[in-house]
Amino acid sequence: MKFFKLFLLFICVSGFAQSKVGTIDVDFILSKMPELPSVQKQVEEYAKGLDADFEKKMAAYNTLVDTYQQEEAMYTLLQKQEKQKEIVAMEDDLEKFQKNGSQLIVIRQDELLRPLYKKIGTAMETVAEAGKYTQILQMNENVVYIDKNFDLTLAVLNELGITLPEEKK
Repeated sequence: MKFFKLFLLFICVSGFAQSKVGTIDVDFILSKMPELPSVQKQVEEYAKGLDADFEKKMAAYNTLVDTYQQEEAMYTLLQKQEKQKEIVAMEDDLEKFQKNGSQLIVIRQDELLRPLYKKIGTAMETVAEAGKYTQILQMNENVVYIDKNFDLTLAVLNELGITLPEEKK
């Protein structure tokens, strides 16, 4: 398996011999965009809204259970079964709401970040065309080494008009 990986790497490197390859750190660029705090705030507000909805559902559930417990002795067998079904249905609804809540937050975050990623992509294309890059790889744990001369992160930040504070020496 190790031989196969090395062989594949050799083929890829020889195939890239005619190419100019650069890298980009999209997460770093995103973290420096001035729009990001606004997006984060919107996501937090959305999450708070979901939490408020959950609290309302939970309060209604607790009221239903309390009412059932207080009035259980007065219910007929049929009424008890109906109330128990209602309680179970509400428990299921709460469980689903809780499970879907985190997914809804991720979906909302993706919706709000999409325009920022589009801006990054447009700036990256401009930089790539200007530098005559044929391929750009996203920096992640799979990129084991890259020459800093081929890292386009700062060029894309400049294209977006984002300046970084100078590092203290």
